[in-house]
Amino acid sequence: MLTISTRSQIAIGLLLVSLMILTRSHHFASTHNLADASWAIFFLAGVYLPSTWPLLGFFALSWWLDFAATNWGGVSDYCLTPAYVFLLPAYASLWLAGRWYTQRYQFASSTLMPLSISVIVGLILCGLFSSGGFYFFSGHITETNLNEFGNQLIKYLPLYIETFVFYLGIAVLIHTLFTLISQQFNPNKTTG
Repeated sequence: MLTISTRSQIAIGLLLVSLMILTRSHHFASTHNLADASWAIFFLAGVYLPSTWPLLGFFALSWWLDFAATNWGGVSDYCLTPAYVFLLPAYASLWLAGRWYTQRYQFASSTLMPLSISVIVGLILCGLFSSGGFYFFSGHITETNLNEFGNQLIKYLPLYIETFVFYLGIAVLIHTLFTLISQQFNPNKTTG
């Protein structure tokens, strides 16, 4: 099980808030912005921040950033439809997957299996809620059917997964580095 000091939780929370502010305005990377890290942020918040408050805080922050981007930043409001509410269960799925994983964490290669399971389940549920919500309830698609939804999911989900894995990989590297350094200075400590 992963245990983190309050001081480290605050630092991680501030880092995740900063990352969301820096990346939230667009969905995919370009030469002018980073890819949206929201999916990874909700998962990592579930892993590192055990209270439910960060989940609610990140919901509020993501909504405010979207509101600001569409009202003052010149970003299209195409995605701000009644389906926007489906982001709540989508992001909660990732957060819950992170919470599930943190209960099984240990600083050993055996943690890769529960990490993989939590990532796969979290990504699938998040993708189904966010894409399904938009496809079926946004009002932008007039004739919906499961076959076409499947095609849309296959088209867009890999981009989100790619971005998620990029940010998760960075987080794993940082976590590993800090754990190894911590163990170097405190050889009796066995968990990260």
